[in-house]
Amino acid sequence: MRFDYSEFSGDQGFLSPDELFAPPNLMNFILQYGEQAMDAMANLEDEEEQAFIQQLIDAGLLEESTDEDGNRRLKMSPRLLRGLQHRALLEVFAEMKQGAKEGHSTREPGRTSERSDGTRPYRFGDPIGELDLPGSLQNAARRQVHRAVEEAREAGVEVPRGLRLPIGITPEDFQLHNTEGSADCATVMLIDLSGSMMRYGRFLQAKRVALGMSELIRGRFPLDTLQFVGFSSLAETLHERDLPLVMPKPVSIRDSQVRLRIPLEQAYANQEKIPLHFTNLQLGLRQARQILSRSGAANKQIFIVTDGQPTAHVTTHPATREDMLYLVYPPSDESSELTLREALRCQQRGIRIASFALMEDYWGMDWVGFIEKLTRLTRGTAFYCTSEDLASTVVESYLTGKKSKKFIH
Repeated sequence: MRFDYSEFSGDQGFLSPDELFAPPNLMNFILQYGEQAMDAMANLEDEEEQAFIQQLIDAGLLEESTDEDGNRRLKMSPRLLRGLQHRALLEVFAEMKQGAKEGHSTREPGRTSERSDGTRPYRFGDPIGELDLPGSLQNAARRQVHRAVEEAREAGVEVPRGLRLPIGITPEDFQLHNTEGSADCATVMLIDLSGSMMRYGRFLQAKRVALGMSELIRGRFPLDTLQFVGFSSLAETLHERDLPLVMPKPVSIRDSQVRLRIPLEQAYANQEKIPLHFTNLQLGLRQARQILSRSGAANKQIFIVTDGQPTAHVTTHPATREDMLYLVYPPSDESSELTLREALRCQQRGIRIASFALMEDYWGMDWVGFIEKLTRLTRGTAFYCTSEDLASTVVESYLTGKKSKKFIH
């Protein structure tokens, strides 16, 4: 990234967000078309369009290179990624209802975070920085006066008036401000990459919330962690820098009935040869559980963003102990049952699960029963919303820690 410095004359003014970051239309174009958008911009022929791309390169928003065949390639710069995240977060908070809490705190008074109403007695190990000094001095003075009165009565002399100085203060007199106890949280967001996520702009909204959450946690909750896993026929870890370019898997087979069995290792090695547009939530949950098992956070949770019930699962062959991938349509009870078993494993390891079910297809709401089972089994949370409400729903859930089922109309 290049920086230019000059003397400030007072006439330049400060850059607006639109000048500081990439134009909104460019951001939306990249989010909507992913890698295809980058390829299209690299091959523009119109002189004005080429000049615009060069301006973006000079501004440090795009980076230019050539591939092995000498073709021009463009990729996003870190500055453009931060711009996408920043704009996504602003759009999310613009859509949120007023009154949402701006922090996730525990219900019990704690030893960190912001002060709340009331005080409590000091306990060994509490931070002295939260000491309520006027209240502590009042306790010490009240104790000293009470002791002086008791001593005068025992000696049969007149009770002294006023307070004797200096005031002797002990740890029993200490009084501390209550605080809202906060805790670190490790979150894995599971994003559905199946073919149906292309409809109604679902995946575009899923990427918006992922980018917005990244910016929110980095700025507001530095102790928290957020990682992403995309699940389709398989599951893959999504790096933050690649989120704007990720796209749902295209539908490659349209038979009314499908039942395919493939060794899982072979499926990962030959992804271009298998249909990838199925929904393997079981594999996504397994990968999320493995990621969270390596975290030392006090709280762990999985956010699931999906628009349908599982149509894929993995089983272990009893003889060879080889993992086998099954792609099944229409959805089978076996796929749902194995997915629920994996969700239960997550819950047994102390991982909270929140599901965000995208519900534009009212004619196809029979799959809601699967979400209901998952929620009851794991004692988790379910939110039912349209793709337009997804971003604000996810962020509000993260901030407030809501734990009840909710329908977003």
